[in-house]
Amino acid sequence: MTRVAATRTLENVLRRLGFCRVCGVDEVGRGCLAGPVVAGAVVLNPDRHITGLSDSKTVPAAEREELYQQITARALAWAVAEASPVEIDTINIHQASLQAMRRAVMALVPLPDIVLVDAFRIPDLLMAQRGVLHGDQRCSAIAAASIVAKVTRDRQMRDLHAQDPRYGFDRHKGYATADHLSAVRQFGYSIVHRRSFSPPTLPLEFDTID
Repeated sequence: MTRVAATRTLENVLRRLGFCRVCGVDEVGRGCLAGPVVAGAVVLNPDRHITGLSDSKTVPAAEREELYQQITARALAWAVAEASPVEIDTINIHQASLQAMRRAVMALVPLPDIVLVDAFRIPDLLMAQRGVLHGDQRCSAIAAASIVAKVTRDRQMRDLHAQDPRYGFDRHKGYATADHLSAVRQFGYSIVHRRSFSPPTLPLEFDTID
């Protein structure tokens, strides 16, 4: 995926319209077989510019860590929230992603004036919002939120690897790579796998082993 620098154009327009605290929100881990889906919410400080903000999928891991440090130090507010594998299995991944994003936004203190969301609209928010198609590539606040969420989730997956190294979560972060699928065939699903997710090469009944 080609890296595209996110801009502050939309946020600046909204600030001129009177929205002072413009929040970007995004989620990561939606397509994984294991681990939570994690959402980030960020209100950037217009007076403390951060260069290099882009969709987290296009930013190298070491640079993501550096950007995470800058974002969390310079932002007016930031928060992360998640939905667990059990919740994903219970209400489906789309609804779980929306819940995680809503929780992240509602954890901000004070609450933002308007929320910019990557593609979706979040139900039951108390403030104005706007869905932005390809927002993590176009909007700096959404890109910042994607980086905060990605770094947070990657750290969680490394912690899960330390607890159970059989699956290689530190390498693939729960995505359906060849070595992950090979480990699942050997050991079955663990307690952090999403049992409602069945890769094409893995029958549903194979998830009975913890």
